[in-house]
Amino acid sequence: MTRNTLLADLKYKVFRSGNPVFFYIGVNTIVFVAMALFGVTYFLAGNTGVRFLDYAKEYLAFPAAVERLPLRFYTLITYQFLHQNIFDVLFSMLWLFWIGRIFMDFLKPHQFHFVYLTGGVVGALIFMLAYNFIPVFAPSLPFMTIIGSSASVMAIAVATTTLVPDYTLSLMLIGSIKLRYIILAYIVIDLISIASTNAGLSFAHLGGGLFGFVYIKLLQNGKDWSSWFKRKPKLKVVKNDTAKAGAKGKVNKVNQKEVDMILDKISKSGYDKLSKEEKEVLFKASKN
Repeated sequence: MTRNTLLADLKYKVFRSGNPVFFYIGVNTIVFVAMALFGVTYFLAGNTGVRFLDYAKEYLAFPAAVERLPLRFYTLITYQFLHQNIFDVLFSMLWLFWIGRIFMDFLKPHQFHFVYLTGGVVGALIFMLAYNFIPVFAPSLPFMTIIGSSASVMAIAVATTTLVPDYTLSLMLIGSIKLRYIILAYIVIDLISIASTNAGLSFAHLGGGLFGFVYIKLLQNGKDWSSWFKRKPKLKVVKNDTAKAGAKGKVNKVNQKEVDMILDKISKSGYDKLSKEEKEVLFKASKN
């Protein structure tokens, strides 16, 4: 594969495939690489006293201090695409790739966008509330900020786990383990980390996870908060046989009812309880 073909393939997957997993992995990676390259230029220009990332964080990181929010309101989004180092972005994107693919097997792209972005926003607000109302954080409140996509990824992870808690993953050195136990371990780690220097991100993770949980529970009860995120299809006038069109509409309606019944079964009994035929129906529906 030539370089031009590889670049064209990556560009298609990130920006034109319609898959939000590839989109967010691509955007986060592009932003990280761009910031790193700016950082090298900044250093070579003689600015050795402060890293370029630290300079950028002053304007793009989400602050804990409420009085800074009116002038930094946009950081509710920008903080989600900045990362401290290569290990942070690598781990977050790998986790997003694994868990995001499961999410997309059961839900739709507009729901992914909504959970990812809103989960990050909710995580940031929970972080801000914690630092403003818990006295022990008062000394660090004026200068505390957070960056990273981990709250958004946590929202996707918890949403996926709430929908299919018995979904099984095979982990190296561990073997097969249900998704619910993996996420539970992450939540426990975040709760423990509240007493560490990483408390800000722990609060953001928990906030993002809480949003993912609430979103799926409401979705299972027929309330989809992401409906306004869905693009309205353009109306087209087409020539078609009336009988065929009616039959096709009826088939689609039946299939949608079948999918809804399968999703209800998953929420009650777990993915592993589905029959081979039900899994096949769900897989085909996820591709449409």
